[in-house]
Amino acid sequence: MFSLSAVEQEILDAMRRRRPDLDVCVAPLLALHDRLVQCYDNGGTLFTCGNGGSNADAMHIVGELCKSFERKRPLSDAMKSELKGLPFGEELSEHLEAGLPAHALGFNGALKSAVENDCKLRDIAFAQELNALMRPGDVLLALSTSGNATNCLMAMSVAKAKGGTAVSLTGPRGGKMAEFADIAIKAPGDSTKVIQEAHIVLWHTICCLIEGHYFPEMRV
Repeated sequence: MFSLSAVEQEILDAMRRRRPDLDVCVAPLLALHDRLVQCYDNGGTLFTCGNGGSNADAMHIVGELCKSFERKRPLSDAMKSELKGLPFGEELSEHLEAGLPAHALGFNGALKSAVENDCKLRDIAFAQELNALMRPGDVLLALSTSGNATNCLMAMSVAKAKGGTAVSLTGPRGGKMAEFADIAIKAPGDSTKVIQEAHIVLWHTICCLIEGHYFPEMRV
């Protein structure tokens, strides 16, 4: 595991000061950060999935990664050069931000409804979408308070079969997902709402860590 920069270390320390109960999650959180750096250094993508509130979290994570969250995301000179002479190229060069590739599974209604209508196996929609999109070295982050979501577990199987990393973010018991995961993050909590509150802190922290790794300059 690589050493954290001063920016990354402050992000982690700030979480620990606010939520000392999440210290138990620090080691797997850093393992995920390390794997994401490897993924992004090689042009990969983070995929997310979940059900209910975790489904909303899966989408929220992608929103924080695909554009600026807390830090400046300057467009590369190479991209600016490619935009020259194209329609709205000057405006895009000024306003586009660099993004970290991320994709939430289950939000393509045409695909999801086709899978649910055509396939006899229930809960396969996340897995089917991931099978079409995932490449070796990509990462799947599957969220579930119980850790026993069948559709998330199916997606994790596809992630491993594709040569990716399967990461679970669950409650303290972990469930089947934690048992199977390459990296298992088990948030403390004695109810769904308390576990989900912890999940938000944890995935916000990982979004801040990976952004701080590539884009250390804070927004004004």
